Amino acid sequence: MKNKKFVWIVAVISAVAAVSAALTAFFIVKDKQKKDDEELMEYLDSSIE
Repeated sequence: MKNKKFVWIVAVISAVAAVSAALTAFFIVKDKQKKDDEELMEYLDSSIE
């Protein structure tokens, strides 16, 4: 019985860690994309002038 409880706890902790890593990666990629878009807009604005 204790073995099943231990496996359950490890599974929950692993799932939380996986979700946390996925969300962190998603937000990092979104932030990088936003910065790249801003740099592109600045470049286009300066090249037009």
